[in-house]
Amino acid sequence: MLRLTDLKLPLNHPPEALRAAVLAKLGVPSSDLVRFAVFKRAHDARKKSAIALIYSVDAEVKNEAAVLAKAKNDPHIRPTPDMEYRAVTHAPAGLKLRPIVIGTGPCGLFAALILAQMGFRPLILERGKVVRERTKDTWGLWRRSVLNPESNVQFGEGGAGTFSDGKLHSQIKDPRYLGRKVLTEFVTAGAPEDILTEAKPHIGTFRLVTMVERLRETIEKLGGEYRFSARVDDFDIEVRADGTRQMRGVVLASGEKIAADHVVLAVGHSARDTFEMLHARGVAIEAKPFSIGFRIEHPQSLIDRARFGPAAGNPILGAADYKLVHHASNGRDVYSFCMCPGGTVVAATSEEGRVATNGMSQYSRNERNANAGIVVGINPSDYPGGALAGIAFQRQWEERAFAAGGGTYAAPGQRVGDFLRGEASSTLGDVVPSYKPGVTPTDLASCLPDYAIEAIREALPAFAKQIHGFAMEDAVLTGVETRTSSPIRITRDANFESTNTKGLYPAGEGAGFAGGILSAGVDGIKVAEALAMEVVARTTAA
Repeated sequence: MLRLTDLKLPLNHPPEALRAAVLAKLGVPSSDLVRFAVFKRAHDARKKSAIALIYSVDAEVKNEAAVLAKAKNDPHIRPTPDMEYRAVTHAPAGLKLRPIVIGTGPCGLFAALILAQMGFRPLILERGKVVRERTKDTWGLWRRSVLNPESNVQFGEGGAGTFSDGKLHSQIKDPRYLGRKVLTEFVTAGAPEDILTEAKPHIGTFRLVTMVERLRETIEKLGGEYRFSARVDDFDIEVRADGTRQMRGVVLASGEKIAADHVVLAVGHSARDTFEMLHARGVAIEAKPFSIGFRIEHPQSLIDRARFGPAAGNPILGAADYKLVHHASNGRDVYSFCMCPGGTVVAATSEEGRVATNGMSQYSRNERNANAGIVVGINPSDYPGGALAGIAFQRQWEERAFAAGGGTYAAPGQRVGDFLRGEASSTLGDVVPSYKPGVTPTDLASCLPDYAIEAIREALPAFAKQIHGFAMEDAVLTGVETRTSSPIRITRDANFESTNTKGLYPAGEGAGFAGGILSAGVDGIKVAEALAMEVVARTTAA
């Protein structure tokens, strides 16, 4: 098979045009083209009057060697790479202790799945509930302002990614095509097959719920075991005479002790109590940069027109997204984060007395508003005080938002026009905020540091030069967006083990090594492989 890339066709091209483009690119007669299939499809909307579709295609031809020889200087015709996933090892016979996976977000799910597929029968511990029960608890906050600290947007089966846009693209380097493994397993679990071909695939919350359940069923059929409402409150770490440290097990909130020499820690970026426990137990942790800001909402139709012009509403293009960056004069970077076309802003706190926001979309992306985080980069120098100081920093602004919203889990909100003028909002305008349980008009200036407010005020008019109407008077800002990524990194070595605790494998977003569903899933695969290889090597040596 040959992979052809960068095939450009008009947006509304007839179906036969793609075959013609493939033949033209290959320079072969129609009779020599055995078959072809789309590998990826993207769009180029830089020229709104002439939006193009860009294809990557896998094609089978009768004389592949001759075509490759003729195209040796063409970087857009190459052999199709082998993307099939192959297990790196298999569990040894008589394995005494099962590996433990803590957390069932995308990283934990794929760590558990790969371990199960290799025969390691992992034990999966999740502090929250099964996904259906967790969904009910999450709606309890959104509809009734009742927070369950152990079952919410952050905690429970599926992790934070379950209540998101379900984006499945990433900019990570992936020479082994592990991202393809993630997408393929998602399709097997019920995701639409177009996630394999769209350049920016997404799933949406409702479909993710079913997929998470099916992945659990697969893992259990392969010998894995789940335990829900099983929060890990402590680690059993053996400290040897030479100072080396070895995992020996975990302690649940119930007091139960479970022996284990190998533990995958995939707890997500909001497991603040777990981070505090790890720090107290001497596990190597360092502060890392993250970002804070607000959610902004516009009519989706405005974003569609700004991005697609006359082609707005074309079903092939769907709801438009955007990616914006501004380097503010005070030295801060302001950028859009987790843009959700046709979605909603959601309550994402996991702690009482605090407000945090996130964005979510369904697969259809057909809600009235577009939303995105508008966030400002934060560095450890902004919150001095040690490895866990970023947690206190996040909590400070979440508490401010809770108070500004009225102390009921309503979020503080402000019209963009008022925000730019430095005036408190007393009412909202044509853009109706989607955040539940509600939005309280106020002045958001007290909800972030002064330097962040200054940078965002400068960035919004700059963004309006790229997307007409972005700084519209009635667009709504909702606060606060604090959980863009983990405020800590649990350091690990080249073998994916903690730098000072053998047998502990920090993984995913919470450990500071991923950002988003796809990259977290890929990290879970890598960590599972490293753990498996270490177990096999130790067993062989014994």
